[in-house]
Amino acid sequence: MRTVEWDPIHQAVQLIDQRQLPGNFTTVSFRDVPALAEAIRAMVVRGAPAIGVTAAFGMALGAYNSNAASVEGLRADLKASAGLLGAARPTAVNLAWALERMLAAAAMPVSSPDELRERMLRMAQQMADEDVETNRRMALIGAELIADGDTIIHHCNTGALAAVDWGTALGCIRMAHEQGKRVHVLVDETRPRLQGARLTAWELGRWGIPYEIITDNAAGYFLRSGQAQKVMFGADRVAANGDVANKIGTYMLALAAHANGVPVFAVMPASSIDLSLANGNCIPIEERDEAEVLDLQVNGQPAAPAGARARNPAFDITPHELLTALVTERGVVYPPFETNLPGIFQATKSRE
Repeated sequence: MRTVEWDPIHQAVQLIDQRQLPGNFTTVSFRDVPALAEAIRAMVVRGAPAIGVTAAFGMALGAYNSNAASVEGLRADLKASAGLLGAARPTAVNLAWALERMLAAAAMPVSSPDELRERMLRMAQQMADEDVETNRRMALIGAELIADGDTIIHHCNTGALAAVDWGTALGCIRMAHEQGKRVHVLVDETRPRLQGARLTAWELGRWGIPYEIITDNAAGYFLRSGQAQKVMFGADRVAANGDVANKIGTYMLALAAHANGVPVFAVMPASSIDLSLANGNCIPIEERDEAEVLDLQVNGQPAAPAGARARNPAFDITPHELLTALVTERGVVYPPFETNLPGIFQATKSRE
């Protein structure tokens, strides 16, 4: 099934509960916007593309839950829904991108509130279908960068769970595997929430792709000893100069790879590129509850002493000079990113 789907019988948004994996595969349904916004914040759903589509379905949910008797009243309720959903997580630009697209659709002329409700659901479903196709195209493009026999270090989770289907960086690895290339993945645990050990390993196992889990701080060893040929990860937001915001730990991984001459590829849909921001310093970084760090236990006991405090930034910024290329559904973008990134949008417009 898809990571996020619309339940037409109950008029609800259905999500795979990623907090329960790998032990339990369960789905949860949300029938109101505040609960869905909390699901995004609590990481029931995660991954920039999946968050964006979830927000789009959240707007459809808000439309069907609204009692507004007029088009303008419904539009006002939709703006309120967008405010709730948009505040859930600040770093991934796909969230704001999806909400802006839904609000633009809501502003188009309609004859009745019911017509607007139907439009919101159609648009959300269209965005979900587009996400699947976008990620499949990206997988085909990215798979060309993977050679037969490559060992790849992968950070966080960028598979089907991080999108509606296929995913970004892990989608490229999956495509290379399906093309018959022999690939092996070294899976960063990705502390503190262990998206690599829990989610990426689970997906690779389902696809039959060989992998081994490594601690985040072991990546440098494998890079320096020549046991990894590439590094691949996703991106929650990319600035105009090519700086990448991604899961915490990405920066250290890219530093180690760059120091050892190992190519580094960030993979993301074009919707994750934010040309309005000059560089990574402009990207807001979410800082999450310190309990995610302090709840770690060893031998059944807390790893940290009583009263310890922690810092828990969810993302970091990888400077563009550490990146070999950015992979999108519109092609591979090489440096200089500040010049070449706008080109992928201009090329698309010229074809339309």
